[in-house]
Amino acid sequence: MARFAYAVLWWLALPFIVLRLAWRSRKQPGYLEHLGERFGSYAPVADVPRIWIHAVSVGETRAAAPLVEALQARHPDHRILLTHMTPTGRATSVELFGDRVDRAWLPYDYGFATRSFFAHFRPSSGVILETELWPRLLESAVRANVPVKLANARLSEQSARGYARFASLTRWALANLGGIAAQSRTDADRFVALGAAAPVVTGNIKFDLDVPEAMRTLGARFRASFGPARRVIVAGSTRDGEEVLLLDAFAAASAAPEALLVIVPRHPQRFDEVAALATARGLAIARRSAEGGVASGTRVVIGDSMGEMLAYYAAADVVIMGGSLLDFGSQNLIEACAMGKPVVVGPSTFNFEEASKSAIAAGAALRQRDANDAMKAALALLHDDAKRARMGEAAQAFANANRGALARLMGWL
Repeated sequence: MARFAYAVLWWLALPFIVLRLAWRSRKQPGYLEHLGERFGSYAPVADVPRIWIHAVSVGETRAAAPLVEALQARHPDHRILLTHMTPTGRATSVELFGDRVDRAWLPYDYGFATRSFFAHFRPSSGVILETELWPRLLESAVRANVPVKLANARLSEQSARGYARFASLTRWALANLGGIAAQSRTDADRFVALGAAAPVVTGNIKFDLDVPEAMRTLGARFRASFGPARRVIVAGSTRDGEEVLLLDAFAAASAAPEALLVIVPRHPQRFDEVAALATARGLAIARRSAEGGVASGTRVVIGDSMGEMLAYYAAADVVIMGGSLLDFGSQNLIEACAMGKPVVVGPSTFNFEEASKSAIAAGAALRQRDANDAMKAALALLHDDAKRARMGEAAQAFANANRGALARLMGWL
């Protein structure tokens, strides 16, 4: 009965799905590109062996990079197929891999669409990153004899409660997985509580980040353009509602006119909006896209570019982690730690639960109760060279100490 109800709900949702794609395409046209793929209709592809990796959006796609490289090295006769759900995830795939991989939208969880996906691409195996449990997709994989594993898996307490509310559907999905490699023992235990069979713990492959030298070079260029003598706070991958809180706190900090705030919004369609918010508060702004130097009177730089987050972190003295100030669960603080930067997080870090707790315990990060306190803490660090240096060293050591998950994951796969 639960499976029947699930199928009926998907069919009832169909017109709303299309309307939602159209609505979102007003700001991100990519949502309506290759529309047929979302329903299992794909352009012809070469008949070659494939390994399928699903990375829903930007964070998962970046996390997939070391796994893609390792799989390509181990299986040079296979093509990698990357699937996504968001235009930014797909664009990140193009930026990272170019034409070295195939890419497509993952189909919505209709039986006809998922069956078509496997019949078309015929992958030899599949890896789903983090937490994407689509019951019909996984059932279709089993019927197509494609073993699929959940890798780098995480499950927050909030998500676990949500899956538990639909226990029969969750057990259906989990039963069709070929295995789960969890980021932490806590994640593994939550999967077991939902009915998963014996997950293993391999760690978080986001620690196995190789920083391209080009990003360090670009970061040095950013720093030179900001003014080498200025102290820089980077608010990285901020989400809707967080920028206004940060800008209000920064504007109120009249005691720190020498500080420069660099805000890098998570979503490109919000670049202009964030620039307008800063201007409305009387803060002189510059934009990354304008190139050139940043005038001494500039208070805020809008990081209106994609794929350069590591370079922004390289140019920072202190990083405030976006997504952690409101209830978004935090963006990836591991990247900032890998660049040896002190990190300030807010109260919401469930997407990086273990990493944030461990970073705080290691002295690499500070937790604050809201955006106002986060800005105060960041400004205080700008004026405490010794503490900032200690935290930066701790951040680098923390990132280095947690590497190795990729090797464990590859061995398990």
